[in-house]
Amino acid sequence: MIAAGLFFFAAAAHVMNLDDTIVAIATPPGRGGLGVVRLSGGEARAIAEGMLRLPAGRKLEANRAIFCELVDAAQVHQETAERIDEVVVTFFTAPHSYTTEDVVEVSCHGSPVVLARVVEMAVASGARMAAPGEFTQRAFLHGRLDLTQAEAVRDLIDAESLYQAKVAARQLHGELSHTVTPIKHALVELIARLEAGLDFAEDEVSEMPAAEITAAITSIAAPLHKLEASFAFGRLVQAGLTLAIIGRPNVGKSSLFNRLVERERAIVTAAPGTTRDLVTETVTLGGLPVRLVDTAGLREVMDEAGLREGIDEAEAIGIRKSMEALADADLVLVVLDASRPLSDVDRELLNDVREREAVVVLNKCDLGEAAAPATELPVVRCSAVNGAGVAEVREAILRSIRGGGAQPEGALVTNLRQQQTVHASVGALQAAATSVANRVPHEMLLLDLYSALRALDELTGATTTDDILDVIFATFCIGK
Repeated sequence: MIAAGLFFFAAAAHVMNLDDTIVAIATPPGRGGLGVVRLSGGEARAIAEGMLRLPAGRKLEANRAIFCELVDAAQVHQETAERIDEVVVTFFTAPHSYTTEDVVEVSCHGSPVVLARVVEMAVASGARMAAPGEFTQRAFLHGRLDLTQAEAVRDLIDAESLYQAKVAARQLHGELSHTVTPIKHALVELIARLEAGLDFAEDEVSEMPAAEITAAITSIAAPLHKLEASFAFGRLVQAGLTLAIIGRPNVGKSSLFNRLVERERAIVTAAPGTTRDLVTETVTLGGLPVRLVDTAGLREVMDEAGLREGIDEAEAIGIRKSMEALADADLVLVVLDASRPLSDVDRELLNDVREREAVVVLNKCDLGEAAAPATELPVVRCSAVNGAGVAEVREAILRSIRGGGAQPEGALVTNLRQQQTVHASVGALQAAATSVANRVPHEMLLLDLYSALRALDELTGATTTDDILDVIFATFCIGK
């Protein structure tokens, strides 16, 4: 395993030149109070000092911020050199930096012109423009972060809610890695014992009994099953979900939509069919980003041309978009008029979503209540007009998101790459257990166990391919 990791590191280092110094603007595009340019590499300090006029007798010192002047690099040693900006410069020496290389961060005023000039002077002095995510990629290649932590950096930057940021911070701290490490250790120990039984059979080292091997595999697989199951919630944490609000015209879908987004986002009138197009807004529920979609009211089945008496072409298009939104949604709110008996359209909608993640909302309960529909889906009563029951609608949505329980504790698998590697490891362990049950020779059993180990190594990045790295780090912003 160690040899494989060294081979991977050597291969990656061959593709990416880790000896040069890179530079990039580390703050978002546009104007602001501050802007930061970051340099990393063996020449970072020398390149930075070549564009700074430091106080008399001062040099860049490790872990110290120095207030100085940014001047034209060609005139830096001249007393009359024209000042470009007043800056604060921080120097981090290797290996005590984000990339484990020498790193210099120049904090300027947030003028795009000034920031671009810093980068231009750095490049002219021998630095290279950093690729997207290259600072974090160097941190990974130098062993400061594993791959799950590197992915957490991106998730933390992209977080749209405080809860997302907290989950990403836990991942960055190594929560997922720390969960996987003892699993890997147990798997390596099992492999070692089986290898010893084969290699030293002549020295009376007995093979492990089948029951003991099965128990070990079961013990190793149990936490991996839990990790794989966490993806259902972890995916929502990382990417959020889409919630479609559907129902007949004039049942209060847009009013409920406005209540959930807490502002008058959708047009509401007494006339049926006001909403002709999809109206979307993203809100945060329980710390998760939820994209709400208000849809056009659904009427009776239309004819082959998509039209019927009373429905114009615009409304017909809106209804088609509503059906598409229903098909694409992760969760559906079926809004019914609580003051009226169920219509054929209501029954058809309830039938369509019976196998889906859905919540039935009986709106307009302030106008009276008809009999509740016969459905196994969760049902909530509310009035979007006066706000009664809207909090209960939010709670019902959260319960559906969480599968009826509380949010999972411990490490989460938050993206498809992680889920696929854990799934591959679980599958290899299941194959190994089957091999034991079928009394397959230990030489063949070990092939399955090594497959499980390789999958876990791919999860943390101990072994992986350049293609995977390119895909992961290409999604980062430049300067991180």
